[in-house]
Amino acid sequence: MEKKDILQSIKLARENSKERKFAESIDIVINLKGLNIKKENEKILAFIPLPFQRGKRVKVAALVDQALSTKAKADCDDYVLLEDFKKQDKKQIRKLAKKTDYFIAQANIMPKVAQTFGRVLGPRGMMPNPKAGCVVPSTADLKPLVERLQKLVRIETKNEPTIKTSLGSSKLKDDELAENALAIYNYVLHHVPQETNNIKNVLIKTSMGKPVVVGEKVAAKK
Repeated sequence: MEKKDILQSIKLARENSKERKFAESIDIVINLKGLNIKKENEKILAFIPLPFQRGKRVKVAALVDQALSTKAKADCDDYVLLEDFKKQDKKQIRKLAKKTDYFIAQANIMPKVAQTFGRVLGPRGMMPNPKAGCVVPSTADLKPLVERLQKLVRIETKNEPTIKTSLGSSKLKDDELAENALAIYNYVLHHVPQETNNIKNVLIKTSMGKPVVVGEKVAAKK
């Protein structure tokens, strides 16, 4: 997949989308083939650093004890201390999850994190994940982690052989969106066993618009 084809698809996706009063997300959809995602070794779950931030601040919440309380307060958008875990009911946790993109947790209290937050965050795929660097020691510097999460995107095959994620806000330049798309595509390409033979097609779309197949000649709406 070449960058010029992605750029053309982004342009068409924008032109084919109705004008909105808000900034839509520009999304990528990678449809896979020849994989059995019921097998653990053929599933994909990864966190990929993108070349460009996605035009909207990624919200980070920390689940820590007193050892990281000062750093969590300074560097994260929200935090819950271990001593307050017992005060958290499902309604409060759902409310926190709704406004949070990533959760950071202190490694030595992960059993308590799982016990308190697991039932709500687990089904949402939002539990602090070591693959994303979100399970940290009690001496961690949270600021660079929060900054790195601004460019991190989660990709996953859930119950279908498809990866869907946002490249960024429509406020981003086409070139920035295309570079983000290439980073995701190239990761997937090199993490499926037969590379291009496992990729059916790639689509670009606005969050509320019609998809455009990358590389396919489609006329823009007049």
